Amino acid sequence: MCQSISDKDMAKKYLQIVDPIHDFITVYPHELQLIDSPVFQRLRRIRQLAGAHLVYPGAQHSRFEHSLGTMHIAGQAANVLKDKGYLDANDSENIRMAALLHDIGHGPFSHLFEEVLQKKKKNSHEDIGKKLILESEIGDIIKKSGFDKVFLGNLAFGNSKYQFMNEIISGGLSADMMDYLLRDGYFTGAEHAKVDFMRIIHSLDVHDKKLSLDKSALLSFESMMISRYQMFKAVYFHKTVRSAEVMLIQSMVLADSELDLTTDDIKKYVQMTDEFVISKLVSLEPKNEELRRARQLAVEYQERKLLKCVYEKIFTRPRMGKVNVKDLQDEIAKRSKIDKCEVFIDISKTPSIPLAPSKKESQSIILTTKKGEGPKESYELPISEIPLVSAISGFMDILRVYTRQQFRKKVEIAANVILGENSQ
Repeated sequence: MCQSISDKDMAKKYLQIVDPIHDFITVYPHELQLIDSPVFQRLRRIRQLAGAHLVYPGAQHSRFEHSLGTMHIAGQAANVLKDKGYLDANDSENIRMAALLHDIGHGPFSHLFEEVLQKKKKNSHEDIGKKLILESEIGDIIKKSGFDKVFLGNLAFGNSKYQFMNEIISGGLSADMMDYLLRDGYFTGAEHAKVDFMRIIHSLDVHDKKLSLDKSALLSFESMMISRYQMFKAVYFHKTVRSAEVMLIQSMVLADSELDLTTDDIKKYVQMTDEFVISKLVSLEPKNEELRRARQLAVEYQERKLLKCVYEKIFTRPRMGKVNVKDLQDEIAKRSKIDKCEVFIDISKTPSIPLAPSKKESQSIILTTKKGEGPKESYELPISEIPLVSAISGFMDILRVYTRQQFRKKVEIAANVILGENSQ
């Protein structure tokens, strides 16, 4: 549905997209050109939550609609800061476009592929996203629309020189997190993701070039942090969700040399979507043991014959010590007298509070307060002084051991002897 609005006597066409989270998302012509590009359209074919749909059947949503939602919330946040005198119209447009492109570099199965990249190449979807913005048709579209692709590439991944603009897109008050919590909660049916994002957005301010929050919205911030923590425990790190994901990661790692999944060629990279890769994996010729196992894991994933979790331990304080995964796998296999290939060690880690755009752990939040007719005052509140958030601050580290059903008892006994009490 195309309509027109008046902006200083100039008619500006826009499109409105119906969305279950935000009702309507407004898209402008220069944004629509990016959205309509094949590189961006591929995000429709990359699930937001990888294997979570095998536990939460409704979790079929994609990186595509999340990117639109992030742009929408970032645009609302930019408008609030524009009204308060911190941004102009060009800044708002840049923030919207950077938010739209923040996930452009995701590979098949979203964050799962990140784990494969880390094992093989030590790079991330942000590195690939920046490359796509600079070297693909995405950059050409940005340039033709009169924007700076280098600046947008930096802003999209938290590297621009304007810290508070970076924080609108990624960090503890980010549009990215507000959208994914609401969207993931809606599509999984999980009741944990309750975020009063409008209250947070309208309470945003800037202090010392950093994003700050009106003190009156502190409760909404607390609720959002607790929602995120609960979503990690109940959805993102759910033991059966991770079972499916461990199988996919292992399958992709084993098949990488055959299928060149971690290619540096961006033309090949953008062809890879969830269904494209799973079809390649289940069609592998078992020319050697690695490819046979890669194919078997992919077929069992597709048929939902998932690995069983036989050991789980959650670490908050103190954090999990360094674990040599290969040595632990060998030790459990030896004690249980099964092939080490049937023992799967999964270590899941996340900061309880989102990292800042600099990728450092957030230690505080800047609060703004105003009394009467006096000037606004801002101060830094340590996370340790926000009781509920402090209680979950730090990291959530989870160590799990998985195996196939037929080896369940043997591996469970061995893991308990070696690792100590099973705290499932």
